[in-house]
Amino acid sequence: MQLIMLDTETTCLSPLNGDRIVEVGAIRVANRHIDREQVFHYYINPDRHIPEEVVRIHGISDKDVKDAPRFADIGEAFLDFIEGATLVIHNAAFDLGFLMQELRLADLPGINDIPVIDSLEMARKRHPQQRNNLDALCDRYQVARGHRTLHGALLDAELLAEMYLAMTGGKQFSLDMEATPHPASNFVQLPETSSGRTEKAETANLMRRAALPIADEDMHAHRQMLERIHQESGQAIWLLPAQQQ
Repeated sequence: MQLIMLDTETTCLSPLNGDRIVEVGAIRVANRHIDREQVFHYYINPDRHIPEEVVRIHGISDKDVKDAPRFADIGEAFLDFIEGATLVIHNAAFDLGFLMQELRLADLPGINDIPVIDSLEMARKRHPQQRNNLDALCDRYQVARGHRTLHGALLDAELLAEMYLAMTGGKQFSLDMEATPHPASNFVQLPETSSGRTEKAETANLMRRAALPIADEDMHAHRQMLERIHQESGQAIWLLPAQQQ
């Protein structure tokens, strides 16, 4: 199986709210060998501001990507690089959501059917109730990361490659340790299949009816009924202090 370890850095957390990719890094692994000459790495101009709190995480500021290409400029090269391979991504839903949105905005072919392994999902099954972010897994599998001060996409992709190979057996590899790939569309709710829910959310206020008016005599009868229940039960539960309910 030919693998591509992939990571992205973004302007924030939601592509559907207009956030964009600012860096993409990928490295090829063939026959369980990391080919450091087969890499795909670009900084990308997102055409929007990168918030300072995000810059503190990945170190990429507006001025760093001011003259960088747009995703549409490198999209075809990206598709060529990953063609025929299985993607390995740590927290696949996040990166795939951004990649699918960027490809859609660039009017490029989608990657719905490309096979993907989510190394985070895999790690959670093997190490339940433990920290399974990339840093924690590198420490657990003794992958050196002392040179890593910021979350660069290409550096993270290389660390992911080393961690994944260690997690799947290192030199003692066996097929039963390999994760099962799933289509990329399994990880991301595509707009064409979520449009119904979106429309419902957008029209919810229109569909809500105003509260029906209640006559004074009906309110009086209701209060009398509550008082009767209180007297006959000794103590109505809705009159108890919250901690006693």
